[in-house]
Amino acid sequence: MNALAATNRNFKLASRLLGLDSKLEQCLLIPFREIKVECTIPKDDGSLATFIGFRVQHDNARGPMKGGIRYHPEVDPDEVNALAQLMTWKTAVANIPYGGAKGGIGCSPSDLSISELERLTRVFTQKIHDLIGIHTDVPAPDMGTNPQTMAWILDEYSKFHGYSPAVVTGKPIDLGGSLGRDAATGRGVLFAAEALLRDHGKSIAGQRFVVQGFGNVGSWAAQLITEQGGKIVAVSDITGAIKNKNGIDIASLLKHVKENRGVKGFHGADSIDPNSILVEDCDVLIPAALGGVINRDNAKDIKARYIIEAANHPTDPEADEILAKKGVVILPDIYANSGGVTVSYFEWVQNIQGFMWDEDKVNAELKTYMTRGFKDVKDMCKTHNCDLRMGAFTLGVNRVARATVLRGWEA
Repeated sequence: MNALAATNRNFKLASRLLGLDSKLEQCLLIPFREIKVECTIPKDDGSLATFIGFRVQHDNARGPMKGGIRYHPEVDPDEVNALAQLMTWKTAVANIPYGGAKGGIGCSPSDLSISELERLTRVFTQKIHDLIGIHTDVPAPDMGTNPQTMAWILDEYSKFHGYSPAVVTGKPIDLGGSLGRDAATGRGVLFAAEALLRDHGKSIAGQRFVVQGFGNVGSWAAQLITEQGGKIVAVSDITGAIKNKNGIDIASLLKHVKENRGVKGFHGADSIDPNSILVEDCDVLIPAALGGVINRDNAKDIKARYIIEAANHPTDPEADEILAKKGVVILPDIYANSGGVTVSYFEWVQNIQGFMWDEDKVNAELKTYMTRGFKDVKDMCKTHNCDLRMGAFTLGVNRVARATVLRGWEA
């Protein structure tokens, strides 16, 4: 099931649990605006190349729309639509004053030079600058983009609208980025795991973790979990997968990855088949890469007792049902990976106020939001007698529905 179909399915299940009016349900489901633009740039060799850019602005009932921009060959309207909708529910679950959006350009960043990426980013910004803004739609980095990409968007947008640091988040610190933003999603995963395990009478210490995806989110989560006494027994990335049942030395692995651009060849663990990473023996599985990796074909073989969804939509609905029957507890993406957008909100607040926070304050505020978010999700689980995924979806959908009705959606 593709990401859009799965997201729509979860939304409709939540809508039924909440008893939403069918007209309101349709209103919440349809995106506020869909943007598709042509981005033609001169390449370094003098030839012209054309790329298609997308921005889906899903909902603004609770505040400016918020969401990442990804550069990836498989960016398409369905995927962007699904991720924009997920951002709407995610920001509502986190209880920050945003709606949802998502964007992207269908390209392969590794095939483009830095100067070509800059030209592409600036052309894309020129095409959408009048449809984004501090109080309209605030982009952020995603797959294939980074703080430098945000710096280019900020600069290009500011040519039209004056210096506007709050128009994007995830910026370099020197341009108004927030301390703690780089680690925020991974740190949020740590706080989410702590909350879930505490609810089950356990702690991070002594638990065995598997991390699928050792990029920014996965590597930070692994590092922070290790600091709390958790044992990382297997990790993977695009170069391969490694395993050490006694625990991987994450500090050494981080150094290896920095020098070799991947986990492959790390001497402190055994190489394993990357396709087996999700079914390795562990207590907690953290999928932190692409969506749809846990499906009906591999769900029956998963040995983890808990799954913390650090990636967006890593678990297909069919797998959800299989795992539920096995008693596996899944902490859903729209809560578990909300640390990034929460600290993006902190960055936006700091930019608007012109007053920057120290990193301890950022991390303390993030823990407060993540801890409160878990309690809110659990309360909805009790109210509607449902699992954590539906608890999170009913929480998010209900908050957006209430805001929509209060604003006068039938007017």
